Amino acid sequence: MAFGHRPSAEQIAGWDIDVHPDGRGLPAGHGTAAEGAKIYADRCAACHGANAEGVPIAGRGAFPRLVGGIGTLADDQPVKTVGSYWPYATVAFDYIRRAMPLTAPGSLTSNEVYSLVAFILSRNGIIPDEAVMNETSLPAVKMPNRNGFYRSAQSEKVTRPRSDNAVGFH
Repeated sequence: MAFGHRPSAEQIAGWDIDVHPDGRGLPAGHGTAAEGAKIYADRCAACHGANAEGVPIAGRGAFPRLVGGIGTLADDQPVKTVGSYWPYATVAFDYIRRAMPLTAPGSLTSNEVYSLVAFILSRNGIIPDEAVMNETSLPAVKMPNRNGFYRSAQSEKVTRPRSDNAVGFH
């Protein structure tokens, strides 16, 4: 008995959209903060606020803040935003392309995503307003928290199930 069908190469290519920290997987395209500001106002501000400050949802938390917080991660109440917390600018591209806008995930063009990332990075003071983000310039952006993550010794251990007296191994 067979289920479904074998996906075409075109279908697989449409799903293969992951972007690595070094920029592998970024599509061709470009965008600026000025272009991103227009797209942000139209497609993002309703959830993230006119100034990317986040929007509270009564009784349910908030749509996240996207700007600010740089230098607060060691504080008692760190402000985690794209600018203060995320280690690579390419992660912002990958996330926005896959998941935004909330009402139509995956609907933005590559140029729109580059523009939105440029806008967010610019609003955080990470790139100049006139910078053009593309598949070459985006991976070169040094995020403020780039070196703030490290692998723990625990995550490096290879764990194996116990065979002595462990449930299911008798």
